[in-house]
Amino acid sequence: MSIYEQHLDRTPANYVPLSPVSFLTRTVGIYPNRVAVIHGERRYTYAQFAERCRRLASSLAKAGIGKGDTIAIMAPNTPEMLEAHYAVPMLGAVLCCINTRLDAGAVGFILQHSEAKVVMTDREYAAVMDSALKQAGTNPLVVDIDDPVAPPGAMVGSVEYEAFLRDGDPNHAEKLPDDEWQAIALGYTSGTTGNPKGVVAHHRGAYLNACANALTFGLSPKSVYLWTLPMFHCNGWTYTWAVTLAGGTHVCLRRVEPAPIFAAIAEHGVTHMCGAPVVLSMLIHAPAEARRPLPHSVQIATGGAAPPSTVIAGMEEMGFAVTHLYGLTETYGPSTVCLWQPGLDELPIDEKSAFMARQGVATPMLQEAAVMDPATMTRLPADGTSMGELMLRGNTVMKGYLKNVAATDEAFAGGWFHSGDLAVMHPDGYVEIKDRAKDIIISGGENISSLEVEEVLYKHPAVMEAAVVARPDDKWGETPQAFVTLKPGATATQADIVAWCRQHMAHFKAPRHVTFGPLPKTSTGKIQKFELRERARAIAP
Repeated sequence: MSIYEQHLDRTPANYVPLSPVSFLTRTVGIYPNRVAVIHGERRYTYAQFAERCRRLASSLAKAGIGKGDTIAIMAPNTPEMLEAHYAVPMLGAVLCCINTRLDAGAVGFILQHSEAKVVMTDREYAAVMDSALKQAGTNPLVVDIDDPVAPPGAMVGSVEYEAFLRDGDPNHAEKLPDDEWQAIALGYTSGTTGNPKGVVAHHRGAYLNACANALTFGLSPKSVYLWTLPMFHCNGWTYTWAVTLAGGTHVCLRRVEPAPIFAAIAEHGVTHMCGAPVVLSMLIHAPAEARRPLPHSVQIATGGAAPPSTVIAGMEEMGFAVTHLYGLTETYGPSTVCLWQPGLDELPIDEKSAFMARQGVATPMLQEAAVMDPATMTRLPADGTSMGELMLRGNTVMKGYLKNVAATDEAFAGGWFHSGDLAVMHPDGYVEIKDRAKDIIISGGENISSLEVEEVLYKHPAVMEAAVVARPDDKWGETPQAFVTLKPGATATQADIVAWCRQHMAHFKAPRHVTFGPLPKTSTGKIQKFELRERARAIAP
């Protein structure tokens, strides 16, 4: 008789749906008195944190929230945002974290599109949320979060968060989902053209990606994690769950600024943190009065854009150990990592930084990352030069886009998730992104990688930040247009920058036009190239 004919069925003894809700249950049983959350003067042990999560879940249940209902929250990196990441999934409900930098129109669209039944909002964003609710035309229960260290703001709803918690049952059951494929979170893409898309994540993917992050980043019960990455962004790249899984401490931070970051590292013994390359650049160029010497090496993971090798080198010199990650909202955040290799630490800093700027290999829970020809869906050679689209597949890829079958089908065409990023695979199996498909510059029939030009610009001694986009050109079709932010006190002219580029790369790749000034960024630190492309078109003759 075949083993498959012996009725070896799933039972409660041998099968439990995967959910990050179980991380809290486990950790509170092991480390009930360990400090789980630090925020200003507030301290919560894991026992206290778990009780607050259960109270929130209970109060939401009393308000009629159940399986499949959407709960929206607009808050910075505070304990309340962390609590929502456990309380909402306990009910089988879906957590929708809203970008705190969005305007009322975008927030209103999200509230309407997600059909949010409850909205929890930090009072700092009261004016935006009030307008958004009116534009959405919906009538959810609104709970106001009054953080003691927040700027003052009006009440939007009829109940305050702490009062809402007091009415909850501290012994509310921490229920796991019936099905691990059940939705756990809804996150909206940046929506640079048209309305943003709602990315639906499931319990299984959240569980596995959190496990991958804990393993890859070396989280342990001794870890102290500083929240310099927005929790609203891919659920904090699932570190909202990963840190709890490891039994570490969450250190909340409302404002991502150099002085409080250095202070937190010194005062709380921070061991791990994450952030976009703009955060790394901010720390490198922090004024002397904001800095403090690092008491120990601090692990910092970065992603969202390829960090220039000069930024990686600068962080290493300060005492930070940099890990480069790559991912998207559609992949719960990190999906590839530039893993350490033997001999890497002995390389000269320039060679080491160049290697670390690669996007790397699949994280432990992603099935596969490949560079493919999107037209034929065939793999390209791992030769470091054949450029195709980076594609991903596995259990840490989204369920799909909410109410958007066409976009979902397009994203999953051929059985892979299409990232939209152009990349090469090196002979050692490490992926390196060369550009977004929409950011490649085609000049006189030649492809120019904007990232390659930016890498050269960042090595100029006067340049702090740089971005390159296509500028319309009557003769060549397109030519590179550089936008540059200079370091404080530094000076440089367009001629200086152009000459530097021509000295360090093929002349046809060098920008002919340079615009100086601050660069527009998203809330997660990504440079908004769509806006720069509009500027380049506007200034072209």
